[in-house]
Amino acid sequence: MGLSSRIALVSVGVSLVVLGLKYVAYLLTGSIALYSDALESIVNVATSVAAVLALRVSAKPADANHPYGYAKAEYFSAVIVGVLIVVAAISIFREVYLNWFEAHAFDASPRGLMINAGAGIINAAWCVVLFRTGRRTRSPALIADAQHLLTDVVSSAGVLIGVALAMVSGWEKLDLILAGLVAVNILWSGWKVLKESVGGLMDQAVPSDTLGRIRTVIAAEATGAIEAHDLRTRQAGRMIFVDFHLVVPGEMAVSEAHAICDRIEDALEAEVADVLVNIHVEPEVKAKQLGIPVL
Repeated sequence: MGLSSRIALVSVGVSLVVLGLKYVAYLLTGSIALYSDALESIVNVATSVAAVLALRVSAKPADANHPYGYAKAEYFSAVIVGVLIVVAAISIFREVYLNWFEAHAFDASPRGLMINAGAGIINAAWCVVLFRTGRRTRSPALIADAQHLLTDVVSSAGVLIGVALAMVSGWEKLDLILAGLVAVNILWSGWKVLKESVGGLMDQAVPSDTLGRIRTVIAAEATGAIEAHDLRTRQAGRMIFVDFHLVVPGEMAVSEAHAICDRIEDALEAEVADVLVNIHVEPEVKAKQLGIPVL
């Protein structure tokens, strides 16, 4: 089991613990805002489970039916996360609506607030772990999980402050307003996750800094060739796919052109992790003078 899969598995346990703590805090206070916070943690559990399944599928090696591997499975996980976030937000809005027109009271339980604060601290610490691991392994599933968890941390902090103010002031509607704001924040988080996931499913190009590194390596390692053009990149989970046309002198032997391609591929694999390179060799009459000049 790889690092990403192990982290995702631990994330399930962490989210279950946090869910339990937040639900206890809601039971002690009766606060709809704390209920919304607990409901968001149910989504955390679901997203953690989805991440575990997606990472297991994405780790499968390429086969005859999937020659490019299963890396895109992580994007499907992120889409599921986005949908679950939207469902959670709708559920919170429903609770706010049902309680808005009825008398709603909650207990000023410091113990409940302290328990919720403890859950928030656990979430914040684990969010840092998820972001670091997700970026290191280029895992959309872990990053989506971390982004949602970050939203949970921010909204939990706001909810705690607001509920404390509602308890002190006795303004019961403030509790419901806070729950509604949590729902809006959750919706925004879901939109960002869905947007990034769809970009991956649509074969979005690699970030500009990564593309710059790829171009630099090609220019430095293509000595003997004339130029490289029609460079295309796409990212699928942790995998990066690179293809381009390499123009060489017409009289160059096939073995020499092949050696240049091998040199470029080795350099790209050393510079960019989990990269798959495809190079199409062309004679000099195909030069466009618009590609990557060879150093």
